[in-house]
Amino acid sequence: MSPDDRQAGSGQLMAPAARHDVSWLAERRSVAVKRLGPPAPSNDEMQQILRAALAAPDHGALRPWRIIVCTPDSRERLASLFVVARLAINPSATDLELSREREKAVRPPVLLAMVAAPKIGLSIPEIEQIASAGAALQSILLSAHGLGYGAIMLSGSRCAAENVRAALGVKAGETILGFISIGTIVDTPKLASRPDLGDVVQTFDGF
Repeated sequence: MSPDDRQAGSGQLMAPAARHDVSWLAERRSVAVKRLGPPAPSNDEMQQILRAALAAPDHGALRPWRIIVCTPDSRERLASLFVVARLAINPSATDLELSREREKAVRPPVLLAMVAAPKIGLSIPEIEQIASAGAALQSILLSAHGLGYGAIMLSGSRCAAENVRAALGVKAGETILGFISIGTIVDTPKLASRPDLGDVVQTFDGF
């Protein structure tokens, strides 16, 4: 019996999982930052969203990730960091491109940085720990969607930029997987195409 089969701290078996409608999970879409606005999720809703990440599978209970909440007071500085990071890789970036970088920092009602922090030198492979961080990230996106909000995860060069990493206290060996923006959908998002199941699902028959 694994630790996940017991109630936290009680040593008792967990009750069978209730059956829920899951069709809404397939309706989640990434909503561009420019299509997000206030109001933000309430404090109680944010607790639900963040706690959902704790349900991610985690071999060895290592918690090889953490979430950084970028407060409203941090956004102007973060915007400047994003602009500097952009100019470092493209000194000829246009004013429009730099404005879009700033928007990614200042516009979202909620902005989270998802950091993968694998524990090196253990028997549990690093790739499993990165997968745990990815599962936690998806749980956040799904929870936001389930509460009626739009969300998107943006990665890119800003996540690897040393000035951004240093400002957020990201250590060597850690990775910013992306910045998660959450807010109310104020403009209809475009629907991205989805692959057919047959393109991503295979069957193993034992031969």
